[in-house]
Amino acid sequence: MKVRLKVWRQKNADTPGRFVRYETPDLNPNMSFLELLDVVNEELTTRGEEPIAFDHDCREGICGTCSLVINGKPHGPNRGVATCQTYLRNFRDGDEILVEPFRAQPFPVIKDLVVNRKAFDRIMLAGGFISVRTGSAPDANAVPVPKPKADRAMDAAACIGCGACVAVCKNASAMLFVSAKVSQFSLLPQGQPERYRRVVAMVEQMDQEGFGACTVTGSCEAVCPKNISLDFIARMNHDYAVALLKG
Repeated sequence: MKVRLKVWRQKNADTPGRFVRYETPDLNPNMSFLELLDVVNEELTTRGEEPIAFDHDCREGICGTCSLVINGKPHGPNRGVATCQTYLRNFRDGDEILVEPFRAQPFPVIKDLVVNRKAFDRIMLAGGFISVRTGSAPDANAVPVPKPKADRAMDAAACIGCGACVAVCKNASAMLFVSAKVSQFSLLPQGQPERYRRVVAMVEQMDQEGFGACTVTGSCEAVCPKNISLDFIARMNHDYAVALLKG
């Protein structure tokens, strides 16, 4: 199969960008979308042209770096997968595919399809950790944790911090990401000592980074490659309100 790509090219954050069209050679429908870009870049390099810059690392849906908007949807047409798990068989022979970077003020473009997501790192530095000394590892079952809570904590911890929730949100809100990172600690005993200080610090840092407010449209949940639930936003809002009342 062959497809036509319409790719956003931008030299750097200070240079205006534009869409450029590329024709592909014959492709295997079982190739991933990132492998498609590899093939296009090989041809561009052979012709002496600048290859398309895009982020990638594990290519297994774990690292969250493959931040592409494909035909207007972060990570592509399928639900619950990252860009690296999106395959050409999801498109038709001869399709024109629009490829652009995540669009959000807190995610400035570095080059082409690569954006700077250090804002997420700074939110994590504000409170996404446990600093209270908990001693050595306890014996198994020494600290009782109800299985439903353990399961929910794991659901929250599944967030890979890709930023798709921000890219799709009309307000560029990071609430789904922050609520998942808050909840993965607040659901477990080890996260209780800093529970309320953590949520205030991370929310305040989120606001400082310029992310917008959440209006609960659900678009973030719809494009999340790990299917993080909106329920975590409600949970975080509850903890934040309690923290403010505690002063």
